[in-house]
Amino acid sequence: MNQPALMHVEPVLAVKDIEATVLYWHEVLGFPVKWTWGEPANHGGVSWQGVFVQFTLNPELAFASKGNCIWIRVRQLEFLYEIHQKKNAEIVQRLVNRPWGVAEYTVKDINGYYIIFAGAPISDKEKSQTESPAAVKIIERSPTPEEYLNLVDSVGWRKYGNDSLAEKILAAPLFAVVAEDETTNTVIGCALLLGDGVSFYYVKDVMVHPEWQHRQVGTSLMKKLTDWLDANAPENAFVTLITPENLAPFYQQFNFLPVFGMHRSIQPYRKSQ
Repeated sequence: MNQPALMHVEPVLAVKDIEATVLYWHEVLGFPVKWTWGEPANHGGVSWQGVFVQFTLNPELAFASKGNCIWIRVRQLEFLYEIHQKKNAEIVQRLVNRPWGVAEYTVKDINGYYIIFAGAPISDKEKSQTESPAAVKIIERSPTPEEYLNLVDSVGWRKYGNDSLAEKILAAPLFAVVAEDETTNTVIGCALLLGDGVSFYYVKDVMVHPEWQHRQVGTSLMKKLTDWLDANAPENAFVTLITPENLAPFYQQFNFLPVFGMHRSIQPYRKSQ
């Protein structure tokens, strides 16, 4: 049975001046990609990673629409807040934690629209930044089968791996890193990199033991892995990964961007036919 798959959404805001609006969102709010349509322009838009906003010329509707708002989720919210302060954006609500579990601040654009930028609560971010893995070392090696399966168990992935598969899985990576607790010499995280070494790489099994999560261990693993890619992968090589939507902001800090993709799982009944 065919099912619809919603892929993307873009708000279309009525504005009184396309060129001025696009320039404001580009220069003040920081959206790097901009475009306009028509001569003179009657439509346009901006984008920044996975966020897209369009504008259409309709001064009457723009006047009536003042006060409407857009809510944008951001990683490294405090950094963006500093940028908007330096750019003299009209910040009408300072950065604060909200009772519903996010931090937010609000900017008013030149058309009277409110843009709410939201991210992780400030206290969580400060905790994550201060609790750096001082007692953790990142080592360029694959985990042993036992270390790998211990991590799989800790994050609840055991159904995807077993003792007989671990050695095969760990024979495949071109590059791998582990995080070790220096006090116990225990592996508490890993990241694997597969690929053909020429044009395609795949980031796999980025795992951190739950007791060490939110302490920059995963960030340190990915930093080491992407440093290796930058030094060794050929120009224009394609690097990909599969992640739940809620973890996408984590990988975006390493310049991974959302793209359209598809996957196919091999079902047991097909094997038995």
